[in-house]
Amino acid sequence: MSIIPATLTDVPELTALINSSYRGESSKKGWTTEANLIDGQRIDNESLTEQMEDPHAVILKNTDDTGKITGCVYLQKRSDKLYLGMLTVSPLLQANGLGRRLLQAAEDYARSINYKTITMTVITTRAELLNWYERRGYQKTGEVIPLVIPEQFGILKQPLEMFRLEKAV
Repeated sequence: MSIIPATLTDVPELTALINSSYRGESSKKGWTTEANLIDGQRIDNESLTEQMEDPHAVILKNTDDTGKITGCVYLQKRSDKLYLGMLTVSPLLQANGLGRRLLQAAEDYARSINYKTITMTVITTRAELLNWYERRGYQKTGEVIPLVIPEQFGILKQPLEMFRLEKAV
């Protein structure tokens, strides 16, 4: 398995992986699903392409020995902090250390570009996910922000808020 930057040719496979990991019935096979909180797709090919074309952003992907993408993480330079989002692991491979390896790759990437802090947001009701990040050194900043997403990327089943988390790397 290797973790390397994704390319635009990876967009369809990444879109399918991200949507299957966050939303819908397939996501319920893993522990990081949002399906009980949000309906609809998480991302589409057009939006993922836009994110990948951003010169301040990169998506790191993990591939298995057959070349299939099994995980990814989105990283974007925002001022003096690196934003981490869409940490994704195939639902069938969750709880086997791949998320940890992707998170470590993100932290290594931050250091390689001289960023000292990684920031992210996590839905406040996702206690198991918050605990997972906190065990890896991420801390709540005290900032709580409402989750607002365009309807094309999901329909909230209830009002949701997110904690901002940070870690010095």
